[in-house]
Amino acid sequence: MQRIDLHKSTLNPNFIGSWMMEPASLCDGLVNYFESHQERQKRGAVGGGVNSDYKKSTDISVAPNEVNLPGNEVFNEYFKCLFDCHKDYLAQWPFLREIAENIEIGGFNLQRYHSGEHFQKLHTERFNLSTLHRVLAWMTYLNDVDEGGSTYFSHYDIEVQPRRGLTLIWPAEWTHAHKGRVINAGSKYIITGWMHFPE
Repeated sequence: MQRIDLHKSTLNPNFIGSWMMEPASLCDGLVNYFESHQERQKRGAVGGGVNSDYKKSTDISVAPNEVNLPGNEVFNEYFKCLFDCHKDYLAQWPFLREIAENIEIGGFNLQRYHSGEHFQKLHTERFNLSTLHRVLAWMTYLNDVDEGGSTYFSHYDIEVQPRRGLTLIWPAEWTHAHKGRVINAGSKYIITGWMHFPE
């Protein structure tokens, strides 16, 4: 067997969409929500449960039916902005409209990483039968991080440094394996989740 290379186009997309969310004050509202709901904070988990060798964080998980509850208005404001990012992503990749016209947002997480913490395990967002419905992943950095804390997409050698309001949308597939670099100082806050086929 001999490996061959197909003709390479000059277009080499990575399919990672990025935007600066406005107003940036929305990020402050989400951080405030996280810090004012300590009773909901739990150790960050991965697909197999809590594993500090893979991930060290503090998370708040939010179910879709909680978004419209009193006191959670900040989530509706956020998703209006995220929807604008998603519309622009579809404008860049219109084929998605044909295969994922009715995708939904399910449960999502607010996460805080203190100095010395990170999601160090290289992972993908679609990784077993229970996650096959995921089409896209999304994440917004809620604060600036100057020392460490970047997100690294290994196949593309792309390193994204957290900036307040910076929002990413990318395919949930193995092609977009990624991990978080360790925080060297301060803390990192994010909101993250998935867009998926209706269950």
